[in-house]
Amino acid sequence: MLAKEDVERVMLQNPNTGRDDLRIAKSIYDPVRAAILDAIGEAGEIRWSELGGEVERRTPPELWSDRSVMWYTVSVKLDLEAKGLIVREGSPQRLRLA
Repeated sequence: MLAKEDVERVMLQNPNTGRDDLRIAKSIYDPVRAAILDAIGEAGEIRWSELGGEVERRTPPELWSDRSVMWYTVSVKLDLEAKGLIVREGSPQRLRLA
């Protein structure tokens, strides 16, 4: 097993704070990112309330044995917004590809 400092990590951006001080394992970031982009791409637009379920459905179950699907979904969603890949609109919140 790799030590925590040996795990490749991705620095996340946040459009709300402008900060980029959160780092998560690339092995979690990549499948969550792909699941979010695939779900939005297939639907054209997706409600925020549906996104966590889509991420959980589209990623390996073992990824979530001791992690929060919603925490990672929120973190990666904000990163994708900050990078201009997805756009949030309206209330209730809907997401679409930029």
